[in-house]
Amino acid sequence: MTTWSWCQSAFGVVHRVEPLVVLEQLGTSLFDTALLMVVKDRCANATEDDQQRTMSDFYMVYNLIVQLMPIVPALLLAKVGDRGWRRVPIVVPLCGYLVSTVALLHVVLLRLPIQVMFAAAVLLGTSGGFCAYWPGVMTLVSLGSKAESRSKVMMRVELMYGVAGLLGSLLSGHVFLLHSSSIGHGTVLLCVCTLLHLLSLVQAIVLLQVRQVSSEQEESSPLLPHSDNGPPEMLTRKNTVNVILLFSAAILYGSSVGGAIEILGIFVIKEPLHWNVNQVGYGNAAGFVIFLTSFLGALAFRRYVSDVTLILIGMISFATGIYFMSLVTTSYMFYLSRSLTLFALIPLPTIRSLLSQQVSTPLCGITLTVLQLVLRFAALAYIPAFTKLYQRTLGWFPGFVFTVSSILAVLGMFPISVIAWRWSQPISSEETTETRHEDVED
Repeated sequence: MTTWSWCQSAFGVVHRVEPLVVLEQLGTSLFDTALLMVVKDRCANATEDDQQRTMSDFYMVYNLIVQLMPIVPALLLAKVGDRGWRRVPIVVPLCGYLVSTVALLHVVLLRLPIQVMFAAAVLLGTSGGFCAYWPGVMTLVSLGSKAESRSKVMMRVELMYGVAGLLGSLLSGHVFLLHSSSIGHGTVLLCVCTLLHLLSLVQAIVLLQVRQVSSEQEESSPLLPHSDNGPPEMLTRKNTVNVILLFSAAILYGSSVGGAIEILGIFVIKEPLHWNVNQVGYGNAAGFVIFLTSFLGALAFRRYVSDVTLILIGMISFATGIYFMSLVTTSYMFYLSRSLTLFALIPLPTIRSLLSQQVSTPLCGITLTVLQLVLRFAALAYIPAFTKLYQRTLGWFPGFVFTVSSILAVLGMFPISVIAWRWSQPISSEETTETRHEDVED
């Protein structure tokens, strides 16, 4: 009986979204290390400064394509998902990830130009990419959880994502070096990566189930605790302002994090750190540890503070850590700086959770996708800006971009602070009376 119950539980797990997230992120973390090292190998004969400029230019173009191309496909996939086909926004991007991995494998095996990956990025973007995939995952999580526990459940999925990335990053450097006389560095790594993406695609098509906590669709719940005392028109107005403020905070904070991470990968390869492939893997793993610390921090803090305060804690954590990253000259300083960002992943999942509570269930998928698209549009500005800033300050202060990132994170606290202020303000009786008078006149 015990064995049968265990088998039933295990069978139930494979129908959930978490195994898919783990498989996909394991494959992606391997792919990221492989792409970085392949790009580095292709410009190994250049001087260090020229190598940094070449690599940063490649990643600027590659990431701009990845950010720009999914905009229209992601919107279309979100609309398909909101019409009941919830798995489509997940399955289609997974196909793009698989194609991109196979393309890099052919670049390594056939010694094709690295610019082939630009075409692979176009295909990945056409499939919706992460811009469609992650909102699709978060929509499934939202539909399968109650409003009061939604933020916690989203953080749990983020934790699974981070743990998978941690394991993949720890292994990626060692697997990359596996080779023989007939195959070069990275071939085994990319074969494993291809297999993982294939398994995640099969799981999404065959096993993944869409669950909803109730047959009744949840109505939008106001963020402000006093807002349930007002008329519907007042609730709608307040929810709209909340959505605008949450979007503003997400843009500023997302630009801060995205701009810093954009440069961090190539920053550790140059002097004074000058990391090899194994150290790059460990550094990436340190970044994924933050998923665990953010999850545990959210669990601990949520007992005593609101979601809005949680967001502020995460933003302060990242702003502090990334500022000290600008002063890093040794590996131990890098890890100390990373340790200061231990709550940096709390803000965006919590913002998504709060957004999902401001709209009705039929609009949940499109709202989260629009947020992801807005972050993509922001990337069109911060990716070239951070890249060019890094190149121009490379000779005198290469860590200056991290200082700028810290400033953006601090700016992102202002919209959240406004929400915190609004949290403490009840609906005035004058506003309620005025709204009711308007309804009577109509």
